[in-house]
Amino acid sequence: MQRTWSLRLIRLSAIFGLIGTVLGSHMAGAGSYAFRPIHAHILLVGWLSMFAWGIFYKVYSVRANKLINFQGWTAIIGSIGLTLGMWLQFLKPFNVNEVFSLILYIVGGTILLVSFALFVIVTFLTDREGKRSC
Repeated sequence: MQRTWSLRLIRLSAIFGLIGTVLGSHMAGAGSYAFRPIHAHILLVGWLSMFAWGIFYKVYSVRANKLINFQGWTAIIGSIGLTLGMWLQFLKPFNVNEVFSLILYIVGGTILLVSFALFVIVTFLTDREGKRSC
């Protein structure tokens, strides 16, 4: 279970990293910094946090597989929801209903907050050194 989540989170972080750097490159080339908050959140939450969680699950053995599963899904849903909602809310690319984009932004951010709280709990449920399953 941990190996699966480790690889899943690292792969998704790579995708977020690519999207974030493409946005940064676009902003530099266009001379417009409209994507700045989305770019920052994609790189910090999507790339950095997901990568760190993936490495943690590779290095440490955790006793609560269901909690890993729940933390992983909330991380994915929250990261995508937050950044997508932020993009729709701030840049209004498709003239989407403002209430919908705000709800997606808030709900995504809240789910991501839950994911971070779950990760704090996960860190206290690790096995002692020498009992790694990797």
